[in-house]
Amino acid sequence: MLHMAQVIHEAEEFAERGIVFEKPALDIDKIRDWKQNVTNTLNAGLAGLVKQRKITLVHGLGQFTSANTVDVQTETGLQTIQFEQAIIATGSQPTKIPSFPNDDPRLIDSTGALALKEIPKNLLIVGGGIIGLEMATVYHAFGSKISVVELMDQIIPGCDKDLITPLFRRIKKQYDNIWLETKVASIEAQADGLKVTFEGKNAPDAQVFDGVLVAVGRRPNGNLIGAEHAGITVNQQGFIPVDKQQCTNVPHIFAVGDIVGNPMLAHKAVHEGKVAAEVTAGHKAGFDALTIPSVAYTDPEVAWMGLTENQAKQQGIEYDKAVFPWAASGRSLSIGRKEGLTKLLCDKQTGRVLGAGIVGTNAGELIAEAVLALEMGADADDVSLTIHPHPTLSETLGFAAEIINGTITDIYIKKDKS
Repeated sequence: MLHMAQVIHEAEEFAERGIVFEKPALDIDKIRDWKQNVTNTLNAGLAGLVKQRKITLVHGLGQFTSANTVDVQTETGLQTIQFEQAIIATGSQPTKIPSFPNDDPRLIDSTGALALKEIPKNLLIVGGGIIGLEMATVYHAFGSKISVVELMDQIIPGCDKDLITPLFRRIKKQYDNIWLETKVASIEAQADGLKVTFEGKNAPDAQVFDGVLVAVGRRPNGNLIGAEHAGITVNQQGFIPVDKQQCTNVPHIFAVGDIVGNPMLAHKAVHEGKVAAEVTAGHKAGFDALTIPSVAYTDPEVAWMGLTENQAKQQGIEYDKAVFPWAASGRSLSIGRKEGLTKLLCDKQTGRVLGAGIVGTNAGELIAEAVLALEMGADADDVSLTIHPHPTLSETLGFAAEIINGTITDIYIKKDKS
């Protein structure tokens, strides 16, 4: 759906470049079916892999009954599974606010938003984080008037402000409202919509919305699996603490994914799952990733990895920073998206890559090079002396490294004579 949103936005913007498309007509049923077909294809692929590896798959709701047994409630009845080792991967679910009218179908979470049952005329997004803004991207393209309310002083809290600024400037023009340092005090279900009352620095008067999407985070399912019957420790937040081998406090039970802690990202979960599988098979393995990249699939995309500039300052780490503006990228100009930038942080003494951030088209694809650079212990020279294909967006990371080294020729930077 995010790709569909991108296509719709690009079609609109190409009118300024001499190519005019008619306003798209949306067939929500077909869109929903196409999305489901993609999901079904992926699920079928996984089912095929399970069969090829001769894995027994049991569908149902499972709970531990002891440190060596799990009861699974299936469609045909209760099935008890005995095990010598177990890996818990039960994930998380959207956080619900108890005081909100959660039984009203006009109030949805991210799961409900993906179901795409209808397109509200006026949609309020509660939470200006990654999930909320990704859903805002989709529903805006599909015709909803979007308002976003965020408790913190910026969207995507935790990300450096200079990275989210190009995104903020773009969506501020597209959306009806973005209220920062503001929270929802109450939601009242009415016949004509959901009446929302706000509190905070920029709180508006109460307003009525056709739909409200709550995207204020996710909570782990640690308290739903009968962990106490197996003696597994679950903390107050519902997370299961593990060591580098993904082992819980019970030596033969492991846990991976959202249930073991933040960041709640699929690529982190997959890596943890491989570690746990290797350990249970008797191999020496551990989770020792130096960084886990984050990506917001908004328009433009925002991606970052390693140390953020905020973290470097807080930790007192001396660093050199380079920011290459995409307005100086031929590839960026040719696709009409010059608002992006590529940012690189390197250790002031050694030049080694500490962190990177990218905002712009396909930032999520581009950040991988920076992740590899950090994992390999590369410095600014390694990145800048790597020949990047031209004209591409990938070369902007090389340009950022050249800025740090003082060898950049694509833009003019006045040298510090001191």
